[in-house]
Amino acid sequence: MRVILPDSSELELPEGATGLDAAAAIGPKLAEQAVLVRSNGRVQDLRLPLEDGQPIQILTTRDKDDPDALYVLRHSAAHLLAEAVRRLYPGVKIAIGPPIENGFYYDFEFPEPIGEEALEKIEEEVRRELKEGRAWEREQISADEARKRFEAEGEPYKVELVDTAEGEISLYTQGEFTDLCRGPHLQDSRPIKAIKLTGLAGAYWRGDEHNKQLTRIYGTAFYSEEDLKAHLERIEQAKRRDHRRLGVQLDLVHFDDHSPGSPLWHPKGMVLWNELEKIRQRENAKRGYVEVKTPLIYNEQTFITSGHFPKYEDLMFKLEVDGHRWAMKAMNCPGHMLLFGSRLRSYRELPLRYAEPAPLHRNEITGTLHGLLRVRHVTQDDAHIFCTEEQVQDEIAGVVDYARYLYGLFEMTASAELATRPENKIGSDEQWDMTEAALEEALKLNEIPYTISEGEGAFYGPKIDLFMDDALGRKWQMGTIQLDSQMPSRFGLKYVGADNAEHDLYVVHRALYGSYERFLGILIEHYGGAFPFWLAPVQIRILPVGEDHHEAVRALAEKLSQFRVEVDDSDETVGKRIRNAEVEKIPYVIVYGDRESEDSLAVRERGGEQSSLSLDELVQELIAKV
Repeated sequence: MRVILPDSSELELPEGATGLDAAAAIGPKLAEQAVLVRSNGRVQDLRLPLEDGQPIQILTTRDKDDPDALYVLRHSAAHLLAEAVRRLYPGVKIAIGPPIENGFYYDFEFPEPIGEEALEKIEEEVRRELKEGRAWEREQISADEARKRFEAEGEPYKVELVDTAEGEISLYTQGEFTDLCRGPHLQDSRPIKAIKLTGLAGAYWRGDEHNKQLTRIYGTAFYSEEDLKAHLERIEQAKRRDHRRLGVQLDLVHFDDHSPGSPLWHPKGMVLWNELEKIRQRENAKRGYVEVKTPLIYNEQTFITSGHFPKYEDLMFKLEVDGHRWAMKAMNCPGHMLLFGSRLRSYRELPLRYAEPAPLHRNEITGTLHGLLRVRHVTQDDAHIFCTEEQVQDEIAGVVDYARYLYGLFEMTASAELATRPENKIGSDEQWDMTEAALEEALKLNEIPYTISEGEGAFYGPKIDLFMDDALGRKWQMGTIQLDSQMPSRFGLKYVGADNAEHDLYVVHRALYGSYERFLGILIEHYGGAFPFWLAPVQIRILPVGEDHHEAVRALAEKLSQFRVEVDDSDETVGKRIRNAEVEKIPYVIVYGDRESEDSLAVRERGGEQSSLSLDELVQELIAKV
């Protein structure tokens, strides 16, 4: 048997050889440091046998920044957490514990509730395990054997997982703890040099609010203590930038239990909103979009026709009127289909680009709501492009170019994930081949880095999920671009070609902000509330030193009225008012007293020293920033 190494060389191995055997054949040091096999973009446990001709990459402890190497480290750390909890809390029921982005969690049903103070004790127990040392052993057993084992141990959640699993069951054991798990895992615990339990939360079993609520313990782990310290510092920075805190501090937005998941935007927050809307309208006009407006409520047959029922029915708010069932839209697609279908269209009208910044409503579970990032009242910068098959490539490329331009305005780096056909796809393989290729080519043309997410496309077509990296290096999913030939046909939409015959349509679904709410939440955190001058809700604040200066300050504000300017003539001291402006992150503060005039203004730029500028000099400086 042979396997293919990253440099394209071949390695001969005996039949049934594992990833660890391959590492040992290359060298003992590699075998000692190996943590994982990666093959064709997928991760594989070192203990599993390799296949003839399989391309492999062996990740080691030296790959400490590789997401897959961190994944296996954190997966093993989660199992150490479960072992520690079982030892400390007899009678605890153990659910699931996967690695996640930036860490891991494990869900438990405790005999009695625990609080945050328990984390230190549990973490100390995990450290004791690490000091003792742990090695992971893998075994495969039948479902019947696994069920009997976990029933005997009184682990109902594991029994349920066994009953819903397919094929043989794999178990991993470290110390006195055995867990139902597909893997992969480290060889032993030595690579785990740093671990931290970070918090507690409630979590419904299998994410279903009708099931029992469990206690979720979050944690993270790294290959070095330095990496953990850097991660914890990023967390502290993220807390300081949390949009929920800054939204209130900067008087932008707040939430109220009278309408959960629905932000209440303050005047200053609406300045941000309207700036996004100006960009959307300006750029849409440049790119040939036309604005439309469609209803918020449709009869249920509309969503049956579109294919959104029953797939998204639970996400939609429903109501009954005059004995008929209706639903509030959670997406704009059906309304735009009805618009296009209001009359027969000629090929001369295509591509036809509909745009609508529509409010949508999504019945998100209360426990999943998270500030502006997960809401029930959603406003998408939505658009649907109706085009011929021949126009698909150019239209997709144009949308990707639009996205790259848009994210660049906010000094964020764009990347993408191409999601391909899912198992429940509708349409032929030939259609999917064409649509997937069109999306991939658009990403290549625009030089946007991307990865492939196999099987994660929408049921009606492949999609591009767009991401941005913020100032803290966090990757946020933003907009989406989807190519679809199925929904138009479900609504019976056609166009008349040059041959005077009817032809099938393609539709590009796209939202580039994703949603105004989420986009603004991310921008607040990206800038830490210190928005660039062109975006800042208040761009200039003028502080009169005393009452004698009020008239001159009002005249100055009038001359600066092309900008967003306000006067703070409160009874606070000048020092206090300067401090307030700093807390509110105002880009420019002008202090006006006896020594100031339009020829010599005392100007403080955010984060800088005070300088003296004439009114004309200041205006020219500000114009360059808008």
